[in-house]
Formats: sequence, C-alpha cells, structure tokens
Amino acid sequence: MNEGLSRRRFLGGAAAAAVAASLPAGHAAAAPAQPPDLARWRGHAEHVTITRDDWGIPHVHGRTDANAVFGMMYAQAEDDFNRIEINYLTNLGRLAEANGEKAIWQDLRQRLFVDPQVLKRDLYPRCPAWLRRLMEAWADGLNYYLATHPEVRPHVLTRFEPWMALSFTEGSIGGDITRASLTRLQAFYDDRAVALPDEEPGSMREPTGSNGIAIAPERTRDGRALLLINPHTTFYFRSEQQVTSDEGLNAYGAATWGQFFIYQGFNANAGWMHTSSGVDNVDEFAETIVRETDGGLFYRYGAELRPVTTKTITLAYRTPDGGQARRHFTTFATHHGPIVGKADGKWIAFALMNKPVEALQQSYLRTKARNYRDYLRVAEFKANSSNNTIFADSKGDIAFLMPQFMPIRDDRFDYRKPVDGSDPATDWQGLHRLEDMPQAVNPKNGWVFNSNNWPWTCAGPASPRATDYPRYFDQAGETERGPHAARLLTTRNVFTPQALRDVAFDSHIPAFAPDAGDGEPVSGLVSQLVEAWNKLPADDPRKARLAGPIGLLRGWDYRWGADSTATSLAVFWAEGPRDTDEQRLASLEAAAERLTHDFGSWRVPWGEINRIQRLDDAIDQKFDDAKPSTPVPFVSGTWGSLASFGAKRQPESSGGTTKRFYGTSGNTFVAVVEFGPRLRARAVREGGASGHPGSPHFADQVERYASGNLRPVYFHPDDLDGHIERRYHPGE
Repeated sequence: MNEGLSRRRFLGGAAAAAVAASLPAGHAAAAPAQPPDLARWRGHAEHVTITRDDWGIPHVHGRTDANAVFGMMYAQAEDDFNRIEINYLTNLGRLAEANGEKAIWQDLRQRLFVDPQVLKRDLYPRCPAWLRRLMEAWADGLNYYLATHPEVRPHVLTRFEPWMALSFTEGSIGGDITRASLTRLQAFYDDRAVALPDEEPGSMREPTGSNGIAIAPERTRDGRALLLINPHTTFYFRSEQQVTSDEGLNAYGAATWGQFFIYQGFNANAGWMHTSSGVDNVDEFAETIVRETDGGLFYRYGAELRPVTTKTITLAYRTPDGGQARRHFTTFATHHGPIVGKADGKWIAFALMNKPVEALQQSYLRTKARNYRDYLRVAEFKANSSNNTIFADSKGDIAFLMPQFMPIRDDRFDYRKPVDGSDPATDWQGLHRLEDMPQAVNPKNGWVFNSNNWPWTCAGPASPRATDYPRYFDQAGETERGPHAARLLTTRNVFTPQALRDVAFDSHIPAFAPDAGDGEPVSGLVSQLVEAWNKLPADDPRKARLAGPIGLLRGWDYRWGADSTATSLAVFWAEGPRDTDEQRLASLEAAAERLTHDFGSWRVPWGEINRIQRLDDAIDQKFDDAKPSTPVPFVSGTWGSLASFGAKRQPESSGGTTKRFYGTSGNTFVAVVEFGPRLRARAVREGGASGHPGSPHFADQVERYASGNLRPVYFHPDDLDGHIERRYHPGE
C-alpha cells in the first residue's frame, strides 16, 4: 500500500476507546467520535477524491471548496501528522505540554499575542460564513484522519476545533512573533533563578534564503511569463499538494503543514512566490513605568499616565514522569503591545500585526486569484506582514510587491531600535496604501526578482528608488545573492523554462570571486587571502607550507561542484577568522589541517563532505557518517549561491559529531512555471513527499534535488495519465 501505512477504515467509537486504553503514558488517543461527527465526516469524504501520483504527491479534488479543504488536511495528515500537530502546539502556545518546561517561554511569548479564548470566543464567530465553513472542514479532515487511524498517537491534540486555524495564518517559519527575544522575555517574567540559554530555543525564523524571479513574456522564447519558486527553509517544513474543487479552486504548490492554503505556488492562471522581507514593520517601544504608592502600575504617554494592562496567563507543561503541571504568569501590556522585556530601565512593549481573520482570508483567497488585478484586490486585506511577493500570470503581468501591512511612522525616529513610548509622535499612524509602497509592476527591463535583499534592485534600472521612501521600508540591505541574480538576469536576453532553472542553479560563488557581480571590481575573499600569502617573506615557513592550498584557490573558477576540491578548502577556510592577514593565513592552515585529519587530505571533493541524509522524520534529526547519504554540489546562500544548502557538522545518533556536513535548510520546494494557454511546470523538493521512513516516497527525490533535475508537474488531469499510484476517498 502507498506510504507504507495501513489506511484503516473507521473502527467505531468502541474500537477507538479500546485502542486508547492500550496507549503508553505521554501520548493521547483521539477522542471517540460522536455520531453527528461521523455523518458529517463521511459526507465530506464521499465528495473527495485523493489521487496519489508516482511521486506520492496528493492531488485532492472536492465538489466544494470545503470538501477540498477536508481532503487536503486528510492527505497532509497521512503524510506527516506529527508536523501538523507540532505546528499547532507552537502557534497555540501549548508546545510545553508535549516538550516539557523547556518550551514554557516559547509558549508564553506566543500567548502574549495569541489568546486561544479570544480566537474561539470573539474572532471565530465573527468570521465570514464561507471562511467558517472552510475552518470547519479543516478540523473535520484532521479529526477524521485521527478517527480512521487509531494507531496514530498525538502528543496533545486529540481533537481539532475550527477556531484553531486562526492561530496559524501565514506560512513563514516563526513569523513576526519570533523577533521577540526569548532570553529577554525569560529574564523579565521568570520568578526563579534559572540559567538563561545560550541560544534561543524555538526562535527559528525564515533562514536568509529564498529566491523568486518572474520573467515577462517579451523576454521569453515563447512569449509566456515565467516564474521561479525557490523557498529556502528548514527541511521538510512544507507539503507539496494540488487542491481543486468544482467551485473554481485549483492550486498547486507548497503548503505549510497544517494550513489549508497553498503558501507558495500557482493556479492555472497566476503564481506567487513569497520571500522573507527586510521591511521594518515590527517595533519596540520603551515605556516609562510609574509605580504608585498603592502598587498601581502606570506608563507615561505625553502629559498623562495610563494604567498598565495586566493579565494572568496559565501554561501547562509536561513533567519528566509524563504528567502535567502548570505555571502562572502575570503579564503586562500597554497600548503599543505586550511587555516582552526590559532595557536601560524601561519596559519594552512589542508591536506587530495581529489580524488573524484577515490574514487567513488573504492567504486563502489569493490562491484563487486569476490575474494581477484579482491578486491586488485580495492584498487590500493588508494582512501579509513578513513576505515580499514575486507574481506572474497568464496575461503576461509580472510584479514585485512588498508586505502589505506597513504602518505609517514618523521617519525622524529610528524604528530599528526601541523608540520612546512616552512620545505620542512615535505611535503608528495607520497603514500605507498599497500604491504608495515600493513595487515594480511590468517594468521595462522585463524581469523582477527578490533574494531577501532590499527592493531597490528588484527590477534593475526600473527599480523603486530608496530616496523616495521612508527608511523603514528596508532594514536588510543587499545580500550576496542579490547582485548575483541581477547579473544573470541582465546578461541573458531570452529565457526558456530551462534557462530560468539554470539561473536558479548557477554555480558561481560571488563571495569568493574577485568580482562581486555588479560590474565593480572588488577584492574578493580569495584575493585577500592570496594577497596575504604574497606578502610573506620568502623565508617564512608558511610560504612553502601553504603554497599548495594557495595554488588550488588561485586557479579556481569560483564555482561549486561535487568534484570541486577548491570549494571544500574555501568553505573550510572562510568559516574561520579572516579579518586580518594573520587570521586569513592561520585559518587556511587550520582548514587544511582539519580536512587532512577528517578526510585524509586537504584536497577533498566537495561532494564527499556536503551531503543530504534522511534517516528518520524526527523534527530534530540525527545523522550518521556510516549510513547512506547523497552528495550535494551547492553551498550555503551565505556565500552568494542562488541554490542554497545550509549544512554543517551535526550531532550523530551515537552521541558524537559527524565529520561530514549534513544539510538541514536551504533549497526545499523548487518550481519553474510557464504560464500560457496551458500551464506547464517542473518541480522538485528535498527528500520526498512522505514523512514515513517505510514509504517509497520518503527519499525518492533526493537525487533530483541534489542535481537540480526538476520533474514534470502533473497539473492537468490528463498529465496524470500513466502516473497514478492510487486513487481513493478519505477513510479508505
């Protein structure tokens, strides 16, 4: 059977209860289904068909959008229920119930902004009826999966409720909330002497990656717009699916586990790629706190004192013996937002977008946009706060757009730092209009792109100018990948889908090369190293000792490759100190010694070191040098490579550290889409579609991923002819 799992039919309430009684401590069984639930679930299932293609990718069709959402969630749960549950434990502020007290601060941070009772009691009832229907179908699909798979043991969530979908409404890793420091939060709210962590657990934000490119028809061979979708995230963070309905839904792409919308993808007429933005729309306000003699807390705001809002938050956490305990926190807030810490004697309030209903509507409705006008109409919800968008459609429109949630602020203040909360002039003054924000729509140069860099180069000479906008529209600056992409787009006149794929996997590594890619000669990293070696006196023993490594790097073409020994040496060297000539030379010696110690020579092909390995589907994976893995030729985006692979030595399953580098982030879902009378697309993803090690689709795309060999996307029904592995209704 597909996925290596038995897809059991529903066993009935008594059978499910019997299974629950046999579960070990620490896991919960799904609550027995009640008859009304069964009738509703089966009603959905009768109108849903899931077709698994020969890569295991689910193509879900429902009579209505709600049916399709039901099937979409059921199929996601089949592939990786664990990641769905963990995402919702995280976003509901309940992760400590599964992971123990170490997660309590992550939960507290979440609950400062997301109150489950507010979502359930206040926001869900006010949702539009069509959205409530989709949220109900979302919960039904997950609950039906649990009911028909009693062998699945949730950590905590044995039943999903429709309002829970409002807790996770945008698909980035972490999102805006993760910008609030957990270390500072704990220091402020902890009433016990607890050692602060060196790193921020659970504070993962979208890595400095993701590329999006759109090419206008006049720059393509066949006169059709092209779109590159190339998110760089932690591995296995999203599902690849197609979801269709008789009500006009037809979206294909990457959906973050547990969400009922395609986050990065396309329909028959339009496509959208999100890249993490450097826009500054999350702010900290330094509040002046006044404590009255009666203990009352106030904060200064202009000439007045305003009361500090207090709220008690109770969090549960799993104890070492498998039980549950609780901690209670008295939390504080001003009109700027919750208090997340203290600095220089001031309390720090944190302001961010908090529009879950609008965000969920925008995230879903944009998947049904048929053209740029439709997409822009949906964007008027102004509930996308963290993502730039690269857009293309079958009419030939292309666009670069910034996040639509953009507060208007007084540009006299530097909002990259905490601003004075007692000064009313620092307050947000509404939101910018979409047309007043940096953008590039159908620029004359015929392309737009973003590589998490500033917007001022998104369309070459047709880009918006920084001097025309407040400085808070960007705080990221340029990235190593930005000039690399711009040069490739500028120097090629005519694009095909294959040519766009070749841009995405161009092997040049700008950081090491003597030319940064913008036409201005610069002293690249390797040039600096060679110059330091040239300065050594002839009798310095390092002159002869480093001659071989220097010669290898000096003769390098600055391109990555599985067979490239220079790539290995350069990466090992660049990870050491290199601010001075002495540091550069010392780091080269250390790199050569480390390579020799670990691999027997300082001339080691990059593919021997840089690997992808998938042994299990644990969220925090373990790796093993003695077990099979696959060479990956590309390097980290840190060095300007457009194809990114974030790899390093990893903890081994035996308890040590690997010698090889294993990737855990970087290129994930990669797609090249051609819009026209009949959409065509090719794609690949890291690993495979299934999260089950016993499935043939657990790692069947690894070789294609490593080589950038994109497979055909079966978008149209007739594309599936000859490529169907299984077709079934949920519950079968």
